[in-house]
Amino acid sequence: MKRVHIIGGKNHGKTTLVTELVIELRSRGMQVGTIKHTHHEHELDTPGKDSHRHRAAGASVVGILSRSMNAVFWPKDSAGEESSEDSDARYAPFAQAFEECDIVLVEGDTRTNAPKIEVWRAANDTPPIADRIANVCAIITDDPIENTTPILSRQNLAAIADYVCEL
Repeated sequence: MKRVHIIGGKNHGKTTLVTELVIELRSRGMQVGTIKHTHHEHELDTPGKDSHRHRAAGASVVGILSRSMNAVFWPKDSAGEESSEDSDARYAPFAQAFEECDIVLVEGDTRTNAPKIEVWRAANDTPPIADRIANVCAIITDDPIENTTPILSRQNLAAIADYVCEL
């Protein structure tokens, strides 16, 4: 599974960039998958619905099959905080579902060895993540910034998509 992670602080534009990249890469004929990584613990299924009740009863894996969309829920193997170790192994269960994809864009997850592109906005008054973690290949911004990481213009989506394809 070829992954590129789009990282950045809260309200820096990660979701907007991911959705724009999906549209751009699809227009180029690519099959694009996405994964939203979150460090928050919350229920992904709807409490009270049948699928949630199946899980609550102890089912190891619960699938939902509908006319418009399918989903599979399985519990995380280990509870509690994510380890500080690389999280690449946590993506293995997704591999089969994403095998038809030319690329998978992951929103978030700074703890991976996979290539990362940071979206950064000066107005949010936070330093770039690239200053403190490895594997940030580029910073996407139109704000003035001094950094040794390559800078790509946020206004040039085609160039960003080209860069993602090169990764």
